Amino acid sequence: MLEYIGMVAAQVIQVLHMMVSKSAIADGMSNYSFIFYINLLASLILFPLSRIFNRSPDRPKLSFIVVCGFFILGLLGFFAQVFGFSGISYSSATLATTLLNLTPGFTFLLAILCRKETININSFSTRVKFIGTVVTISGAIIITLYKGLPILSPPLKSEISKHLQPSNWVLGGIFLFITCVFSSVYVILQAFVLKKYPALMIVIFIYCFMCSVLSGATSLIVKDDLSSFSLQPKKRMLYVLYSGIFGSAFHVTVLSWCVQRKGPLFVAMFQPVGIVISTFIGVIFLGDGFYVGSLLGSIVVVIGFYMVMWGKAAEENSVLVSKLANEAEPLLQDGNPLNLNELSLV
Repeated sequence: MLEYIGMVAAQVIQVLHMMVSKSAIADGMSNYSFIFYINLLASLILFPLSRIFNRSPDRPKLSFIVVCGFFILGLLGFFAQVFGFSGISYSSATLATTLLNLTPGFTFLLAILCRKETININSFSTRVKFIGTVVTISGAIIITLYKGLPILSPPLKSEISKHLQPSNWVLGGIFLFITCVFSSVYVILQAFVLKKYPALMIVIFIYCFMCSVLSGATSLIVKDDLSSFSLQPKKRMLYVLYSGIFGSAFHVTVLSWCVQRKGPLFVAMFQPVGIVISTFIGVIFLGDGFYVGSLLGSIVVVIGFYMVMWGKAAEENSVLVSKLANEAEPLLQDGNPLNLNELSLV
């Protein structure tokens, strides 16, 4: 249950993080300066936590493969953030939340190729997961392409919404599509690294630190305007504080924890929930309209989401029953009576 609560909270934070980043970049901060500050702040928060939760006696040994995994994770995360913030700045937070729902499809495919997910076409639960993934992506497409009649049409736009107006919808969509690819590869690789090096806080700290270093170095290489690194006016500081503490440190920690406990597909399939959250925030706080397409698409997304979650739960229950049955087999061979039907109720 904690994993479900954590993922819903992570989605709320992610939507707000997108809106904050849109405002920060519109206020004059560059992608590189924003990424540098939020990851640096996250690193400062995560470093003492990594020392507390992963003390030296319990710390796993580093290997060459793990170090390479750290570097690739940082590189993938950096590229995902660069293209993600660029896509948001060219479009909107709502489009970003919608298009990121392509991530479950990519992750499902990559998880199968990397043998993180088993596929048995004859299994009913597998077919439900596959159909649920298609339904979820279809719901995202409906929200993007079909507007329909207005259900709620506010007469006035809020001041915040002025920062969220799209300027290049197509280019922003392309950048966000690329972000989905990087994000999917990142989720799969992170699951592999955590299996080899199960020190969660250290992995996240190194990831954020590397993103900060890479963004600072890239900024120097491309000769980024130094004024973009200024934290004046004060609202820039607020943008950085929120995104660094919640958008980076808390969000990445929760996602990594859920990947470690439930697997990469579980994390990816919560992405559609962000559509509903972003629509709600847009209507209530930003003065956006709410249309039939948004309602219909959100319903389809939720249906697909729960189909996949049901498929995951059915597979886990089947594995548990098989495991208990195998453990009970020696007892049966010893002549001890045991009702296998009772095992399915455990």
